[in-house]
Amino acid sequence: MTVSNSALLAAAFLTTVSSMSMAQAQTQTRNPPPAAQRAAPAPLPAPPAQPTAQDNAVVKGGEVIARVGDSEVTAEEVRATIQMLDARQQATMARDPALLNQTVRALLANRLVLKEATAKKWDHQPSVVTQLARARDGLIVETYLQSVTAVGDQYPSEAEIKSVYETNASAFLVPRRFRLAQIVVNLAKDADKGAEDAARRKLDDIMRKVKQPGADFGALARALSEDTATAGREGEIGWVAEPDLRTEIRAQVTGLPKSGIGDPIRLEDGWHVLKLVDTEASHTRPLPDVRDALVQRMRAERVEANRRAYVAELLKQTPPVVNEIALSRLLEPKPDAAPSR
Repeated sequence: MTVSNSALLAAAFLTTVSSMSMAQAQTQTRNPPPAAQRAAPAPLPAPPAQPTAQDNAVVKGGEVIARVGDSEVTAEEVRATIQMLDARQQATMARDPALLNQTVRALLANRLVLKEATAKKWDHQPSVVTQLARARDGLIVETYLQSVTAVGDQYPSEAEIKSVYETNASAFLVPRRFRLAQIVVNLAKDADKGAEDAARRKLDDIMRKVKQPGADFGALARALSEDTATAGREGEIGWVAEPDLRTEIRAQVTGLPKSGIGDPIRLEDGWHVLKLVDTEASHTRPLPDVRDALVQRMRAERVEANRRAYVAELLKQTPPVVNEIALSRLLEPKPDAAPSR
């Protein structure tokens, strides 16, 4: 049994995109601002960008995209493997063309490994032959199930979309948000009395200045705040959803008027003086804003329901018989081998 180039291309493509997407997500992750302890709820995923007819006309299917040695990757192969990605991965690639370039380069490297492995008849190894057979069976089962459980283009109807939207309106609720700014005086939890007294003197001076008529909170934050991340933005933290605020901060912020400045709050890293820049009321995202993602989710759930029903019917027609005793023994620890003499 030999490994097909198309199968390897697909496997390498999926592995590379998944790894790069994870690395990209980890790179973009940042610690939350002092006022927030949990990330805001992620928006519903957007559907992947679809290539236009004009785009398809630019690069023909048989055109060589890249080559290494005597091995080539064509546009048709790349397009076919892109279609194997899930919606989130396709959307990530659409936003970052460099990711596609990196992936094709990884595929070329994989081709070199394949050439060397097949030259050494690695695909004839008994364990590899077994794994390839399992992968083949799994691919046949998966693609066949996809074909018999596919959802027609007419689903869902507009009435069904509206019904699901109204039934699950709470899922589209955007909580009240607060736009906050801060001035921070750093003070460690285990600071000695001298550090505490110095921090208190600076804090008292800050409070005196921000309470003066016409005080410019942003300018004071830029000049006096010891939080480097926000001082350069005139103390701006940004928008924070109400559920993501710490309890002690939520209690104060919800009682402030617009542009109001609260009393200092002691947190683990020091004293925080917060200003409520603006408030956004809680609201439900309108159907047009979530329609595409909702349709995508409804179709995926219908496919999954069709799959469960199809498999259940097969099992009903041919009931399985399981040797439960033998099955339970598989989990028993193997007896220690007798010591050699």
